This record gives sequence, C-alpha cells and structure tokens, in this order.
Amino acid sequence: MMQHQVVGLDPRWKSLAARDADADGTYVYGVTSTGIYCRPSCPSRRPRADRVRFFNTRTEARQAGFRACKRCRPDTVGLAQPGVEAVRRASAYLASHADQQVTLGQLARISAMSPHHLQRRFKAMVGVSPREYQAAVRAGKLRASLRDGRDVTTAIYEAGYGSPSRVYEAAPTGKGVTPSRYRRGGTGMRIEYSTVSSALGRVLVAATADGVCAVKLGDSDTSLVRDLRREYPSADLHANVKARTEWVKAIVDHLGGVAPSLDLPIDVQATAFQWKVWRALQKIPFGETRTYSTVAKAIGQPTAARAVARACATNPVCLIVPCHRVIPAAGGTGGYRWGAERKERLLSAELRRSTKPRG
Repeated sequence: MMQHQVVGLDPRWKSLAARDADADGTYVYGVTSTGIYCRPSCPSRRPRADRVRFFNTRTEARQAGFRACKRCRPDTVGLAQPGVEAVRRASAYLASHADQQVTLGQLARISAMSPHHLQRRFKAMVGVSPREYQAAVRAGKLRASLRDGRDVTTAIYEAGYGSPSRVYEAAPTGKGVTPSRYRRGGTGMRIEYSTVSSALGRVLVAATADGVCAVKLGDSDTSLVRDLRREYPSADLHANVKARTEWVKAIVDHLGGVAPSLDLPIDVQATAFQWKVWRALQKIPFGETRTYSTVAKAIGQPTAARAVARACATNPVCLIVPCHRVIPAAGGTGGYRWGAERKERLLSAELRRSTKPRG
C-alpha cells in the first residue's frame, strides 16, 4: 500500500500551502516532527515541506504512527469511505458496461455523488478519469477476445467499439500493433529476453535484433515471462540470451542510480501520436515530473490529455520511455502498470539523486 508521496513531486502541496478547504476530504497530511495528521485546511502553522507526508486515507496515517490533530479534527471530515464507496460503485459499473456509452451524469447518479466531485475523487483515487478507465477496460476485453481466438470483427464489436475505425483511433492493442497482428501474437518474430535483479525487484528485458521491445518490472520471473508470452504468444522466444547484455546492464545501472539517462534503441510499432508522446516523455529531465495536460501542451495538442494518458498506459518499454514521470494533476503519483509503490520509489530515488550535491 502506498502510504506517502514525495512532497517535492506532489501537487497536493499547493492546496496544503493555501489551506484549501475544498481539498478537505481528499487526503490528510502528517507532520513528522509532531506525529500529528491534519486536514488540508488546518489553521495550524504550515509545516516545512520536508516534514510532510501525504496520505490518501486516515487509516494509512494512523498505520504510519500519526495521531489526529485536535485543532482541525480531521476524523470529522468525510474522508475516504464515502469517496471510496462512490468510486468503487462507479468503477464496477464501468467495468460491467464497457461496451456501452456511459455519461458522467449517469455515473454520478449511480454513485450518489455530484458529477464534479465524482470526477475529482475518481481521478485522485484511480489515477485516470472515468472515461479513461472505461477505455482501458474495453481495450482489455478486446485483447482478451483476440487472444482467445475470436475473429477481429467479432472481438471489436463484442468489446463495445462502434466501428473498426474507432479501434484504430484508440489503439487498444498497444504499441501501434493492428488487431489482426495482435491476434497472430507476433508470428514470425524472434525475441530474446533476460531476467535480472534490480533495486525495484525483478526486471525482464526483451529485444529483437534491432532494439528493446519490452521492459517489465515484477516480483517473479515466472509472472514476467508469462506476461511476455501473453503479449507475444506466437513469437519465437529465447530465454537468457547474452547477446544483448549491454542493454540489460544499462537498465539495471539506471535503476541503481549509476546512469541517470537511458539511450537505447527501441523496436516497437506505434502510431505517430504514441511516438510523439513517448519522445516527449524522454525529454522530461531526470528528477522532474509533468502532468498529462502539460505533456499534451508540449506536443502541441493541449486538448489531448486523455490520449496522452492512453499512450503512457500502452508504453511497452518502461524506464527507456519514462512514463512514470507523468502524474495526475489532481494529486498523488497516479497509477502505474508495475505498481503505484514502484512508481513512487522511482520518483523518490530520481528526485533524491537529482538534488544530491556533487563533489
């Protein structure tokens, strides 16, 4: 469970500094020098940034050893439970109606929360908007149907896409791979992979003769290899090949803090938009973050924040394309395919190394 965020990276510091009452009920913060947790609008003297820890729920704050402030009484604010239940109902409805168009108004009525507050809570807790969440569920259904052997047309309509053109716009099969090629599972491709230990657990690095095609993080080799085989079920996979050890070493060194940047060849297919987003992510300086909307503006498409989020979610080569450096504007570090805790640890380590005095 993610218990705290790095203050220097967390947008919630802004609402804390402003004592924003509108933020009450979305999080609490603990002060390490006093052992007390407060609501954002607490009238007490504002703590130093390096003494603040952010928590999504009061329970997390208490589990970390903090006690409630007697002045602002954060336990009297309707934090977490109503919001969690509303978001739980909303996400369950979206998952069961992935093949239908669901408006925010419908979702608000089902969740017994105003559209504005539901949108805000959902994105803060899940890391993406309700629409992005439903798109991810729909994309997952399509990929599952294709892997099960259904023909492309049937899979497209069963997943809820109104037409084949909508599928190609959304790129649900990731990496710019067409549904038909995804269904074939990488037929004719030779992929070599290795698994190694790192500061974030086990790492799988897979590559073709031309470049890295997958970087995966996890707790066990078994799960990582299984994930790779699911992605390329018909590819010719070869384990523990040493031909690309320099690429593997570069990634491990990067995770260990030896190399702040990664400049490795990538061999993945993608849409022009995905490449544009991924190149923008590679330009985010080590130790810094950007929001989805900031990235959208950087690529010259300020209204494409949701599409940017999808491009981040379909990034097949994490670390090389540092999608972990993109965070939601609503606060927190947001979701991450390889676990929110890993994302937080990555950002914390990068911030620490980027600010460490050199001598």
